[in-house]
Amino acid sequence: MPRTLLLCLFLFATSAGCGEIFDKTEMVELDKVPEPVMEAAKKKLPDVKFETAWTEKNGDKIAYEVRGKDKNGKTRDVKVSPSGDILEVD
Repeated sequence: MPRTLLLCLFLFATSAGCGEIFDKTEMVELDKVPEPVMEAAKKKLPDVKFETAWTEKNGDKIAYEVRGKDKNGKTRDVKVSPSGDILEVD
């Protein structure tokens, strides 16, 4: 087996348990995002002007990903639970 294939298999096997995999995404208008989600996103990334959002679903679990740009033009996003818990920041 080529080394590259072995490396890919190893990376896949070791990353399978690293984080939640959401299988369905859906765009959401910013004014439809729950207030606890937006409050948490603004608190975590206060210098970001949020522009888009979507829900990510996996069975009965839902997360909101909110994306925008900071004052330097860098795209930033934050994944937040419906109750306002920060799940991930990019």
